[in-house]
Order: sequence, then structure tokens, then C-alpha cells
Amino acid sequence: MDTNNKSEILQALTRLHDEIDRQVAVLTFLHGERLKCGRGCNSCCVDDLTIFEVEAENIRFHHADILENGEPGMVGNCPFLAAEGNCRIYSHRPYVCRTQGIPLRWIEEYEGGEDREEVLEYRDICPLNEEGEPIEELPEDACWTLGPIEGRLAALQIELGGNDLRRIALRELFRKRRE
Repeated sequence: MDTNNKSEILQALTRLHDEIDRQVAVLTFLHGERLKCGRGCNSCCVDDLTIFEVEAENIRFHHADILENGEPGMVGNCPFLAAEGNCRIYSHRPYVCRTQGIPLRWIEEYEGGEDREEVLEYRDICPLNEEGEPIEELPEDACWTLGPIEGRLAALQIELGGNDLRRIALRELFRKRRE
């Protein structure tokens, strides 16, 4: 892939991350009373979080020094979590990290009996932020809906040249750099 095209895709990813941040800010304001997450809170910063390759490439581009010369954080924690509890790649953190803490909702379709399709809605929130109105009772627009952004990330991934939409664990970024 030529450098200009890669640069354009990473710029598009930055614009998408900015859009996500704006939408999350609205939800954060809306749920300000219940949200306990904040600077230094890192209970959701765990191992095995996965991201699209396009976001991995963004981290490689902006944080090559950490990947080449730094050590991943303690096993069990996000590898980018510093010993002090802060994120070493915060300004370029992936989508999954940008939406942590707020009420999440997603739809799953199942094949029901007798040729019926069953649609179920699920919701979740960080256990630290459960206090308040039950998330099952929140209006749809008071939750982050999983799905649309993932589709846009997949499109950027394909544009980057990855027809394979596999995701990569954040810790793998350190391993691949050293191989």
C-alpha cells in the first residue's frame, strides 16, 4: 500500500475517533451523576482487548517507540497501561477504550423456532457505574449502540487492504514488533 493512501486512511480513522469522542461526551454529560470513571480509573484496562488492524496500524504509526523500546504492562492489564495507572497511548487509544464506562447496548438476531427470527437487545455498563436508573429502562439514545461504528472501522480496515476482518489483541502489537 502506498504511503499516501495509508496516511489518508489513518486521517479518516482520526476523524472517526473524534466523532466517537464527541458522541461519548454527550452520553458522559447525560450520565454524569452515575459515572464514576475518570482519570486514573483503569479497571476496564484489561488484557485480551482486541482491535481492528487499522487501529493497530495507527498505534504502530504513533507509538513506534513504545512498541520498539518499551515493555508491555503487567499480564492481566492492558499492555499500554503504565505502572502509574495511566494510558501510554491515550490520544490514540482505540474505539473499545473510548466507549468504556458508558451504558452500552447491542442487538443480536437468533433463529427462533418455526422459521422465525428472534431479535434480542442486550445492555451493559461498568459495574462502577451501575448505580442510578436501571440501564434496561434507559431510552435507546441514552446508550452507546454497538454496531454502526464497528461497520465503519471494518470499512477502513478493508480500505487499508485487509479483507480479513480479524481483530488483534493489543498485547500482540508488542510481540509482532519484536519478531
